[in-house]
Amino acid sequence: MEDSEYKKLVEMITETIYKEIKLKEAPTNLFSIPVEISNRHVHLTRDSLDVLYGKGYELTKLRDLSQPGEFASNEQVSIVGANMRVIEKVRILGPILEYTQAELSITDGFFLGLDLPTRISGNIKGSPPIIIIGPKGVLNLSEGAIRAARHIHMTPQDAESYQVKNGNRVKVEVSGEHGVIYKDVVIRVSAKSKLALHLDTDEANAGNVKINSLARIL
Repeated sequence: MEDSEYKKLVEMITETIYKEIKLKEAPTNLFSIPVEISNRHVHLTRDSLDVLYGKGYELTKLRDLSQPGEFASNEQVSIVGANMRVIEKVRILGPILEYTQAELSITDGFFLGLDLPTRISGNIKGSPPIIIIGPKGVLNLSEGAIRAARHIHMTPQDAESYQVKNGNRVKVEVSGEHGVIYKDVVIRVSAKSKLALHLDTDEANAGNVKINSLARIL
């Protein structure tokens, strides 16, 4: 056997062994994903914040969220649905984004008379209209009310370990007394992310999921 052929054979064997090791080390069978529960909130553009709180107003931080750079602000708004019912004290999340939306639960949608589509954050096209009221002004939006699709934030390194790709939909089991399984959980990969499964309050309550629960991909 020539040196070049021998070298290729060694590389093939090494690659095969490496893949087998990575497969055994993959954490997909472990409860290793932190679970976080998201309450109703809004995201705003610069222009929207100007309308609601006044020109040039800046959000003030209440606390950092788990995802790097994101925070819950001290500022809150009221939202009005199609039936003119109102939910007050809806928190604004920062930082300022390129879209304005209200992320609500199905229960919120029933209360407000809204048929909420399940969407990835930022995908608001064709979603129901909603009114947002701030201390300085009112936004009458033609679209922007959604139910956030349950999802897992992860880095590219996490995605490699869990053997998934951005946009994949997976089944996830959450640890606990009931051991509930959620289908169609969207994988969201970003270098800025921190590993976490995000559920809304309805999803968490239905499965008796507690804060600090852990999940695994099935």
